[in-house]
Amino acid sequence: MTAETLIEAAPANEVPPRAPVELDQVTKRYGRRRSTVPALDRVSLSLAAGSFTAVLGVSGSGKSTLLQCAAGLERPTAGTVRLCGAELNKLPSRRQAALRRRRVGFVFQDLNLLPELTVAENIALPLRLDRRPARRPDIEQAAARVGLGGAQLRRRPGELSGGQQQRVAIARALVTRPDVIFADEPTGALDPHTATTMLQLLRAAPDGTTVVIVTHDPQVTRFCDQAVFLHAGRVDRVLPAPEPGLVARLLFDLGERAAAGPSAAPGSPA
Repeated sequence: MTAETLIEAAPANEVPPRAPVELDQVTKRYGRRRSTVPALDRVSLSLAAGSFTAVLGVSGSGKSTLLQCAAGLERPTAGTVRLCGAELNKLPSRRQAALRRRRVGFVFQDLNLLPELTVAENIALPLRLDRRPARRPDIEQAAARVGLGGAQLRRRPGELSGGQQQRVAIARALVTRPDVIFADEPTGALDPHTATTMLQLLRAAPDGTTVVIVTHDPQVTRFCDQAVFLHAGRVDRVLPAPEPGLVARLLFDLGERAAAGPSAAPGSPA
């Protein structure tokens, strides 16, 4: 299967709304001429509004490259990426950056919080970068969504626990009311309890927010509508309503195939 779409059925006389994240035959190669290395190979995906998708695969399968291309942070070698209805290869860099600031949120494993800013100032940063008013009620509302408030907003990241810092990163992603949130291995350095709390917060994003999370942890899929498995830069399968035990077995199978080389045949779903 090379593409999967989670879109609710629309009445016969209506055209379903365009998915906020669409990749059509996307290929990404690194290097030049004969030494090029394919990171993505003709990937097609369509992720509907409000869906929560995990992207999984062994190291080198193309997970992070897929996220980078989908978010417009990397330009694909071939194919088409549409983000929030805009075809990215038709937009100049400045308009792509503006689209990301206004309609996309990011959560990364290393958080990228600025240590010299307070919690409130870190949360407000996407608004300020877009030259929009950073109103106190908006900051407090984003913070409240993740369980932060009061004196915590005046602290600096170094004065917070790791779990609280993660909450700040999620609040920062939510403050612009994005259509899409991209998260790259956000639970990789967290203990199981903190990781679960973070995923619950992402799952509780406002209705209509599409969440795309790159991970190697099968437990993440407990919160997901679907899991996309990559192998050698291609979509190997899309699993709806994923169950962590099955996901773990599929990841093990992908690891065995990767170790066996490109000639290995796809395994059965088990």
